[in-house]
Amino acid sequence: MRYTNIKIMKTSELFDLLRQHQEKPLLFEYAPNLLVGANYHITEVKHLKIDSVDCGAGTDAWNETIIQLWESPEEIGKTEFMQVSKALSILDKVGQMKAYDIDAEVKFEYSNANFHTAQLFVTGFSIKNGNLLMKLDVNPTDCKAKETCGVAEPAMESANACAPGGGCC
Repeated sequence: MRYTNIKIMKTSELFDLLRQHQEKPLLFEYAPNLLVGANYHITEVKHLKIDSVDCGAGTDAWNETIIQLWESPEEIGKTEFMQVSKALSILDKVGQMKAYDIDAEVKFEYSNANFHTAQLFVTGFSIKNGNLLMKLDVNPTDCKAKETCGVAEPAMESANACAPGGGCC
């Protein structure tokens, strides 16, 4: 599994990384060895406030920055990827209109004909062939109230682990 020990990237860390590599093309790997097409656009930036209650009645709150990537059907076959400087310019313009929470976790929302719509975490990056390659991955759902619900670690194995009357769900 690729998503073990995901360190959440903050919005400020993304901006710092982009500022360090402005002259490079920006690529996104949404699954092992699968890249978002060079015909991608940044079509939306969402500033979300999450205010949640889990199945054990625990509450939590955090902010997220969601950057949506979309592949233009009119540019299929495009081979030159967006420059980091252009992406940064778009994100800076958004920030002038609606302020970022720079401590918010950042995710990329993406889908294509072969990949379901998902909000993907940044799991790492590399400089590969002169490109800035952002590595993305899904984060599986999980029970946050394992102790309260009596669910064994590391994952919920039994379908009745959170049965009605069992303290959660």
